[in-house]
Amino acid sequence: MTEGNQQKQFDSDSFLRHLTHQPGVYRMYDESGDVIYVGKAKDLRKRVSSYFREKVDRMKTQVLVKQIASMDVTVTNTEAEALILENSFIKKYRPRYNVLLRDDKSYPYIILTAHQHPKLGFHRGARRAKGDYFGPFPNGSAVRESLNLLQKLFPIRQCDDSYYRARTRPCLQYQLKRCLAPCVNVCTDDEYNEQVALAKQFLQGKNQQVIDELMNKMEQASESLDFERAARFRDQIAALRKTQERNSVTGSQQELDVIGLARGNGMTTVQMLFIRDNHLQGSRSYFPKVPTDTPDDEVLRAFLLQFYLSDTAGRKIPREVVLPVDVQPDNVLAEVMSDALSQPVKLQSKVRGDKRQYQSLAQKNAVNALESRLNQQSTMNRRTQALQQVLEFGVPIQRMECFDISHTMGQQTVASCVVFDQNGPKKSDYRRYNITGITPGDDYAAMSKALAKRYDNAKEQGNIPDILFIDGGKGQLAQAESYFNDWGKEAPVLIGVAKGESRKPGLETLIMAGSHATIPLSKDASALHLIQHIRDESHRFAITGHRQKRAKVKKTSTLEQIDGVGAKRRQTILKNLGGLQEVKNASIDKLASVPGISRALAEKIYYSFRDE
Repeated sequence: MTEGNQQKQFDSDSFLRHLTHQPGVYRMYDESGDVIYVGKAKDLRKRVSSYFREKVDRMKTQVLVKQIASMDVTVTNTEAEALILENSFIKKYRPRYNVLLRDDKSYPYIILTAHQHPKLGFHRGARRAKGDYFGPFPNGSAVRESLNLLQKLFPIRQCDDSYYRARTRPCLQYQLKRCLAPCVNVCTDDEYNEQVALAKQFLQGKNQQVIDELMNKMEQASESLDFERAARFRDQIAALRKTQERNSVTGSQQELDVIGLARGNGMTTVQMLFIRDNHLQGSRSYFPKVPTDTPDDEVLRAFLLQFYLSDTAGRKIPREVVLPVDVQPDNVLAEVMSDALSQPVKLQSKVRGDKRQYQSLAQKNAVNALESRLNQQSTMNRRTQALQQVLEFGVPIQRMECFDISHTMGQQTVASCVVFDQNGPKKSDYRRYNITGITPGDDYAAMSKALAKRYDNAKEQGNIPDILFIDGGKGQLAQAESYFNDWGKEAPVLIGVAKGESRKPGLETLIMAGSHATIPLSKDASALHLIQHIRDESHRFAITGHRQKRAKVKKTSTLEQIDGVGAKRRQTILKNLGGLQEVKNASIDKLASVPGISRALAEKIYYSFRDE
């Protein structure tokens, strides 16, 4: 199969059926695993379901939905927290379908200019002006509201430069004690820069440091009998304390990991929240295998040791880890972790303030992740049983595998094998195989080689699947039949999955090995949905491996390494286009215009330098 022939279809009905109504942030991924869109919602199910209505008016939404391969959510306590977290994720992932936010140029910022007397102002667009930028903010109103607050807290100018340069006497803002009037030298540069430094700290989230510093300055001014200045600092402190608000997404914790734990129906979820530089940088759900009746403290002890002390993980542990509220900290474990990591590590569960809110948030996300996984597992079990009935299996299906081939014009051919059991994808058993030594574009030969690589030692390893799906028609299926011809009863059941008319999901043809009889399944059959899921996952895995391989080739390719380009053609191409960089940037038409270069060769050269 060549890349782009099959688009993975997202099962929105199943995802929405078990989605929470709580506020939070949702992330959409394409088939290569890249985040393509981040959004926030007051009601996650209501908001996300709006993308999958039968009639969607906006073209952008229609295009976006076609690219979705998977989604995940992070639950928050309030919509405001979701908004802040959304901005954080957008800045981190730069999703291509958050069009206005892709390079942050359309998000408004607060700028503190680099003038002699810096100005606090509103900024949107390219950051050409020198200075410090704070944000991004969700909208212009949020920036203006913040600037209005800052004007009351810190007497820094917010006027335009032309107005500032034209002043001959203080303006009304000075009379309202909202500016120190540096334009007419009412204050000294040191006094003004002092307020600028405090404003910068405040915008960086160092609220308590600002208050502490103002307290010291107030005491110093009082001791020196400068009561007017001391009174100004006192008023600033009162205003700061009045406006100082915290929430569980932007707290005062510099570096902290928070753990949530949820258990039910034989499954355990451990939820991690990672707080860095006062912000929730991300979250992740883990589903460890836990023996029955294992107590919570033992589950967490095993998880902490494996998560933080793994030689291959390379994780940086914070000095403090917040555990679920009902779990007693293990001092011995903390000592072991401290010794192993050569730094003090504090484990605690009885916390207050910001940490308590983080703890609650982690638990809420753990419960949500557990419910989603259990519902997915239930769906997977139901579909597996449906397939078992369709195929008239006398015993439960334990293991299913699927092969797919991916290449671009026969180059960088990669075969993928994905593995499913009754609980869904078993990613630890996924494998990719680089296919060489075949005629470029020969999918049959590629399939034959891939099967040999996968199953030559399968009997000894004991990982023979019950069912093997081959993504392709009778030709690819014939390769599998030929390979397993002498396996007898040990051979897996072979099923070809051929694309239907217009390659639309639901129109696939399922072909049984041997008789090549087709399996009739309706579009809404659970068994067909399972096969589509397995086939799409195989395709995604193959495409990802192919892209990685092609990207590597792109970085190392030279003209001499391209099949069909000898020394003379290389000289001709470089002479006509002016150099290797120009060749890399040239279009197919431009390459084909070079004497002696056919369009087919031009396409081969073009794709050898690109990862599309």
